[in-house]
Amino acid sequence: HRPLWPHLLDAVAPGGVLIYETFAQGNETVGKPSNPAFLLAAGELLDAVRGHLRVVAYEDGFVAAPRAAFVQRLCAVREGATPKAGAGIPRYELPG
Repeated sequence: HRPLWPHLLDAVAPGGVLIYETFAQGNETVGKPSNPAFLLAAGELLDAVRGHLRVVAYEDGFVAAPRAAFVQRLCAVREGATPKAGAGIPRYELPG
């Protein structure tokens, strides 16, 4: 719900993580929700967190299961909780 985004972002504590998934434009072609007011435009989720959180991962695309849907997904962190804040670049370990 877009009007709640500023409150949601403010609630992420230093070192906290936001994981968010919602429906995107294109979903009206495969099912509900189909109301354009509930479907995000390309990059809209990225724009919502820009300047507030550091994006660690973002996806914008189509998933076939568990049911067909167009989605945007984001994982972002609020920096500032590392023991030596400002003493280097935070390290976000990736699998592999």
